[in-house]
Amino acid sequence: MSHVTAVTRRRFLSLTAAIAGGGACAMLAPSLRAEELAKLTENDATASALGYREDATKVDATKFPAHQAGQTCANCKFFLGTDKTASAGCQLFPGKAVASKGWCSAYNAKT
Repeated sequence: MSHVTAVTRRRFLSLTAAIAGGGACAMLAPSLRAEELAKLTENDATASALGYREDATKVDATKFPAHQAGQTCANCKFFLGTDKTASAGCQLFPGKAVASKGWCSAYNAKT
């Protein structure tokens, strides 16, 4: 299996679980504390595919016109931390810690 296939499959499973909601998301949620998770980098294949930026103010508005000021990982429903957490796990990036001030194109506001 090629690296590209594995990444595509991982992204598909993450997005499918996120869309399905409920228990499916919980299965992909990392159980480790943020300090124990590997930091998600913008160069990560899945992060790059979703346009992840560690700093939401640096999102390319031309490439991601849906991005709006104020949208950050901290106020996204997939973020597993609080608004006071510098970084935490994310349901879309299992095993990785995302920056609370970050953003990706899968952003979905907490309700």
